[in-house]
Amino acid sequence: MSRHLDVLIVNPDSSAKAYQGLAAVYAAIEPPTWALLLAQSCRSKGFGVAILDCDAEKLTIEQACSRISDAKARLVLFAVYGQNPNSGTTSMIGATALAQAVKQEHPETVIAIVGSHVSALPKEVLGYACFDIALLNEGVYALHNLLQSDLREDLPRIKGIGYKQDGHIHLNSPEQVVPQERMDIDLPGYAWDLLPFRDKPLDLYRAHFWHAGFDHAKRTPFAAIYTSLGCQFACNFCMINIVNRQDNADDIDASHSRGMRFWSPEFMLREIETLSAMGVQTLRLSDEMFFLNRRYYEPLLNGLVERQMPLNMWAYSRVDTVRNDRLALFKQAGINWLALGIEAGNQMVRQEVSKGSFKDVNIREVCRSVQAADINIISNYIFGFPEDTPATMQETLDLALELNTEMANMYPCQALPGSPIHQQALREGWALPSSYEGYAFLSYEAQPLPTRHCSAQEVLRFRDQAWNTYFTHPAYLALVETKFGLAQRQNVEAMASIALKRQLLGD
Repeated sequence: MSRHLDVLIVNPDSSAKAYQGLAAVYAAIEPPTWALLLAQSCRSKGFGVAILDCDAEKLTIEQACSRISDAKARLVLFAVYGQNPNSGTTSMIGATALAQAVKQEHPETVIAIVGSHVSALPKEVLGYACFDIALLNEGVYALHNLLQSDLREDLPRIKGIGYKQDGHIHLNSPEQVVPQERMDIDLPGYAWDLLPFRDKPLDLYRAHFWHAGFDHAKRTPFAAIYTSLGCQFACNFCMINIVNRQDNADDIDASHSRGMRFWSPEFMLREIETLSAMGVQTLRLSDEMFFLNRRYYEPLLNGLVERQMPLNMWAYSRVDTVRNDRLALFKQAGINWLALGIEAGNQMVRQEVSKGSFKDVNIREVCRSVQAADINIISNYIFGFPEDTPATMQETLDLALELNTEMANMYPCQALPGSPIHQQALREGWALPSSYEGYAFLSYEAQPLPTRHCSAQEVLRFRDQAWNTYFTHPAYLALVETKFGLAQRQNVEAMASIALKRQLLGD
């Protein structure tokens, strides 16, 4: 980083507080997807770019400050996202701590920030003295224009940013997101070569424990990519589409900017070939809805089949978008895991949070079909939706135990900034976390929403007990041993032995 830079893109580290005892071994370390996309986009316009990944290198704040100072970049941009699509708020833990330290040591540094939490609450973020500029959505065009400016006097004329002047916060008129017809051109891939490594590319990154078949030795190298951006649905608990916003009104949430944009299949095949040539086999397809639009996923998967690359991939789907007649193609292309958003065991609870868009499907049959295609399932469940009762949360746990999928995520319901339910919480005066740590599902300070029938403490206690019940359940452990091996079962048992401490529960 000794050469002159237009922008240093920083990926902060929030893992220790976000994941507690799971951070050291079990949590994934993902390449910083949006940092890579923005870096490559800026390079394609002729700007000098570098990436500082504090998470991958496990830098202390002091070390990161020194590296930022040494870079001597015109602009320092914090790209604040996370390995969970909804964890932009959680990543603010590390971003604010590091930015404050940088500003204290080097007050002349111009610091900008972009990310889902920033898009949701730009005025709140600009309230921190350490942040000079906020990019108001995904920020591609705003960043290009910012780098062409003097970073000071030109700020009032740059669309898509917020900034401070004379003690006041200003939000400029919105900038567009990259349109479909410009995806391959203005977001031309990933700047993989800018990432740190120890011995070979991407060896500082590790896959999710289960993605590697519960085998720690198979977790690196690892990469994650999008083949599309956004989602066409508007679930109450999700804020993924907030980075698409093109309206600065305070009451805007993710449901107002839903929609999907795709890179061409040919473009994505070249990107995956690049990763394969770098030795990557374990690959996450991070799209919110990969299993949705045949026009895009079929040619991509057919191209992967033709190339016969040794890939172990996972992708997302809602249970009501799975097509049985395409599962064989998914498996043949190398998709060995399908993440299913089951969310709740009670149909009425599930439909209430998905705005009625969730079709009435037989979840059991869907899971049987996926597993019959020799594809493993990671099922996602959420406890504590507004209409949840102790009985309906038990329904969700009972369904999870009955389905007995190869992996399960269990989340307490959070009113994540940018989501429709966050706006509802503000309107109705529901108690919200007072810190970023409070929004982290696995943190000590985690504070889920209460339901109309249960307190926040009851929701969190039920979630933690449900997780422990699932991962110590004899039928589940037998499944892991049968499919992956005795050593892998023992790895799961070791993970399940790590107890989370919760402030809300008196720990």
